Amino acid sequence: MPAAQRAVTRQDLLTDAEFAKVRRERRAELLPIKRLRRIELGPVCTVHFECFETMLFQIQEMLLIEKGGEAQVADELAAYNPLIPQGSELVATVLFEIDEPVRRAATLAKLGGVEDRFFVAVGDERVYGAPEGDIERTREDGKTSSVHFLRFPLKPEHIARFRDPATAILVGCDHEHYSHLAGISPATRAELSRDFA
Repeated sequence: MPAAQRAVTRQDLLTDAEFAKVRRERRAELLPIKRLRRIELGPVCTVHFECFETMLFQIQEMLLIEKGGEAQVADELAAYNPLIPQGSELVATVLFEIDEPVRRAATLAKLGGVEDRFFVAVGDERVYGAPEGDIERTREDGKTSSVHFLRFPLKPEHIARFRDPATAILVGCDHEHYSHLAGISPATRAELSRDFA
């Protein structure tokens, strides 16, 4: 399937009974991919770069857990297909993970607009993520959500440099209250390169 047409379709999905039989095996197969696609950014933020395989598994999980049957399929496809990269981008789920409720609320209250401050640095050029337009992630009082969905649009020259081992690739956030950078390993770079056409 061409990278620009990647999408989970009804034909890709197993029935709940079929999926339940292979769920453990599928999870085990996906784990190394998910590890490579997970970047810890500072002390409380994780960036998960999504792909067809991660979204297919997520859709199957939602169908199995929620037991919505055929009526649920269209909603899950509509929710998760936009998170599959389409050949000239990286797509990420960004999570702020703070277990303690009071600290979580205080931290998120200071991070309004953080969804506009994440970037992938390709050499010396920053490509900022565009938030998915499903809902506003920062409230009027300035508190942000703990989950963000971002799309990083890359030009052909970015992709060429991304694939060049001599080019440094970083993931970062430059919000005034959460400024962090993380490098990516050669294995992660190779894995993420699969998202390009």
